[in-house]
Amino acid sequence: MQFSSLLDRFAEPETLKMAKLGRELAAQGYNVINLSLGEPDFDTPQHIKDAAIKAINDNWSHYSPVPGYMDLREAVCAKLKRDNNLDYKPENIVASTGAKQSLANAILALVDEGDEVVIPTPYWVTYSELVKIARGKVVEIRTSVESGFKPSAAQVEAAITDKTKVFMFSSPCNPSGAVYSKSELEALAGVFRKYPNITILADEIYEYINFVGAHESIAQFDDLKDRVVVINGLSKGFAMTGWRLGYTASNVALAKAMEKLQGQFTSGTCSITQKAAVVALTGDLRPSHDMTAEFTRRRERTMQLINDIPGFKCFAPEGAFYAFPDVSAYYGKSDGTNTINNSSDMSMYILNNAHVSCVMGDAFGEPKCVRFSFAASMDNIETAWARIKEALTRLK
Repeated sequence: MQFSSLLDRFAEPETLKMAKLGRELAAQGYNVINLSLGEPDFDTPQHIKDAAIKAINDNWSHYSPVPGYMDLREAVCAKLKRDNNLDYKPENIVASTGAKQSLANAILALVDEGDEVVIPTPYWVTYSELVKIARGKVVEIRTSVESGFKPSAAQVEAAITDKTKVFMFSSPCNPSGAVYSKSELEALAGVFRKYPNITILADEIYEYINFVGAHESIAQFDDLKDRVVVINGLSKGFAMTGWRLGYTASNVALAKAMEKLQGQFTSGTCSITQKAAVVALTGDLRPSHDMTAEFTRRRERTMQLINDIPGFKCFAPEGAFYAFPDVSAYYGKSDGTNTINNSSDMSMYILNNAHVSCVMGDAFGEPKCVRFSFAASMDNIETAWARIKEALTRLK
């Protein structure tokens, strides 16, 4: 059987791969602590679950409109106004089966073969692979711990060519935890005003998990708003990863293009999830705020533990729930059996010797780093980092 060449254009997500390897090791009897997947370790709030149960009992069990029910799209608009002071109408909104599909819709609607997509490193693993699926070219902008993992306006402008079609970034950022301030976004907006053919994809899925203040969206600049695609969803802020609900806010023409694509791939997303999402978006946000408060506590402890490890250099995350230390001080070191040459070696060494799963930085476009989640219990965080510290003492 000969498969499509499409499969050769992109790689399996390393986040899923490392989680799978961790499960395989656990099946052999080892106590593996999972710090690899980006999933809140909280249950969906009760009022959202109650809304889903009511939707089932009310027989919301039929096909839904491709871009989502009208009340859901109205709820998204209300949320964007309440939280971000952004004015959208339901025709600007497309609901999808997770923010990953929202990203795919946008990339496939915008990018043709040879088009360039500028992405600052580090970036979520799927960004680059979606561009490759669309036969586009990824143009990376290198950032560092020292720069707070954010590019300067000058770096962004230097990466733009006459083939640049899209600029793509996240704030808060997965994996670095970087959060863009209003002044930093204003500087980027100043660049994009010079290049009217560039569309900006702004992934804001971690919006509520912010440790440094109010969330700022690049869509707030009125003269750029029609060129911005805001991408968000319910998985992170509402602990609804398995419910699969993402959405985009964009200009109407692009919304219709994404709806056309989605109509052939999946049609409308889960009817029950949509009804629960209306309540999530318009209802009580205290559970989301409580979750962020707990992540704040874990962030503080995680940074204390990382800073106690010789050779690790770590930016204090401003949002999301990941630490992304530079571990390159260990490259070239060995325990006599294993030699650490790169972040992949480091991730596998930690998995096999500390029994903690994490994700190599190469997957995010940053080969010096490794991503560790702190979406885990405090006990697991303490135990995991004690194991990691002990395992690293064997590398000389």
